[in-house]
Amino acid sequence: MDNQPLSFPEWKDALANAGLNPADETAYRREIITLLKHCKTQHVPVTVELAKQYVEQHEPARSGPVREALRWFVRAARGNAGERKIDAPQGGARSGAAASPSPPARPPKRAVILRPMEPKPAATDLGGPDWEQALVKTMRLRGLLWRTEYSYRAWARRFAAYLAPRSPYAASGKEVQAFLTDLAVQGRASASGQRQALCAIVFLMQEALGRDLGEMDFQRATPRVRVPVFLTQDECRRLFAQLSGTHRLMAELAYGAGLRLMELLRLRVHHLDLERCQLHVKGGKGDKDRITVIPEVLLPRLQEQLERLRPLHAEDRKVGLAGVWLPDGLEKKFRRAGERWEWQWLFPSREASRDPSSGIVRRHHTLDGAFQSAVRKAAAAAGINKRVTPHVFRHSFATHLLEGGADIRTVQELLGHADIRTTQIYLHCIKKPGLGVRSPLDRT
Repeated sequence: MDNQPLSFPEWKDALANAGLNPADETAYRREIITLLKHCKTQHVPVTVELAKQYVEQHEPARSGPVREALRWFVRAARGNAGERKIDAPQGGARSGAAASPSPPARPPKRAVILRPMEPKPAATDLGGPDWEQALVKTMRLRGLLWRTEYSYRAWARRFAAYLAPRSPYAASGKEVQAFLTDLAVQGRASASGQRQALCAIVFLMQEALGRDLGEMDFQRATPRVRVPVFLTQDECRRLFAQLSGTHRLMAELAYGAGLRLMELLRLRVHHLDLERCQLHVKGGKGDKDRITVIPEVLLPRLQEQLERLRPLHAEDRKVGLAGVWLPDGLEKKFRRAGERWEWQWLFPSREASRDPSSGIVRRHHTLDGAFQSAVRKAAAAAGINKRVTPHVFRHSFATHLLEGGADIRTVQELLGHADIRTTQIYLHCIKKPGLGVRSPLDRT
C-alpha cells in the first residue's frame, strides 16, 4: 500500500552492494539522506505516497537523480516476495544484486501531505478528484486564504480516505459525525484540531458539494488551556551567545520584534524602516499587515546585513538568475519586480534552488528547518531545560513587554492578535506589573 510506512535501516549497505558506479552511488545516497532528514524534521514516516509528492516538489521534470534514487529506495525497502532483487535504475548499475530482506512492516499510518513553503500558481493547482475541484473552486470564489485552503484540502483528503471506496458525494451527516468522533476518541485530537476538521468538512459538504448534513451529535475533544513556553531574559542572553552570524541576527530580531517563524523568514528589504525603527510585517497570520518595533541595538547589524546582500543581488542579476518568488497577483502585475532590490529576501538562502511549484531556479529565503535546528542546538548548548523553538521568542517578547509595564492593548497590536483574549494568556507568565513600553531586546 502507498500509505504504509517503509522501514529499511540497512539501506546504506544495500546501496553499497547494488553495483552502482561511484558517482551514481554518491548521488543516490545524498538524495535518500535528504528525504530521510525531511521526514525526521516533519515527524512523518516514509511512505510511497510521500516519496511521490517529494519528487513532484523537487523535480518537476519527473526525471533525474531524485526520482531514480527514491525509486530504488522504495523498491528495495518493499522487498516483496516476488521482487527480492534491488531494481537498480539506469546509469551504470550492474544487474543481479540482491536486496537485503525487509524487516516486518509497522502498523500502517495515514499518509501525511507535504506542506509547501509557498502556494502553487492558482491556474495549475485546481485539485484532483471532482469533489476536490468543487472544493477548490468554492474556496477561491469565497476568497479564502491559501493557508486556509491548504488546511481544508488536507482535511478533505483525510475524510475521503476515511470514506474510501465511497466518494464524499455519497456521504451524509452520520459519516461526518463518525469521522469527528474518531478524531477525538481514536486519534485523541485536540479541541482546536477537531474544530478545524469540523469547519473544513462542513464547508466541503454543504458549501462545495451542496449536501445538507442536518443536526450532528458527535464526541467533542476536551479543550485544554496551555501556558506558553517562554524564556527569561537571562536565558535569552545565554541562547543568543551560542549563535553567531545570520542565525543570531534572526533569533534576536524574532525576539525583539515578536515575529512568527514565517514572518521572520519572509521579510524583504522594503519591510525595514530603519529610520523610524519600524518593521512592516506583510501578509502575516490571517493575511494581515501590522507594524512592530525594531530593537535599536540591531540597527547597525541590520544595515550591515543589507550591505552584505547588495553584492549577492548584483551577482544574481549578472548571471541571469530568476527573480525571487512573488505572490500570483504581484507577479502578474509586476513581472520584473522579483529582480528589484527592494523585493529581495532579508535572509536569503546560500544557494539558488528549484522552485517546487513552478520549476524555476531562483534564490529562496532561508529554510525554516535550518533555523529551527540552529535554535534547538543553541538552547541545548546554553543548558536551557525547556523545549525551545523559534516561536518561543515570540512568547518571550510578549511576556517581557508585559513584565516591563506595557499596556496589554499595545502588546496585542504588536503581536497582531485579533482578540484580546489571545494576548491575555501571557498574563499567566508575567512576574509583576509595571509601566512603559520598549523592545525587551534593548534591555538585554
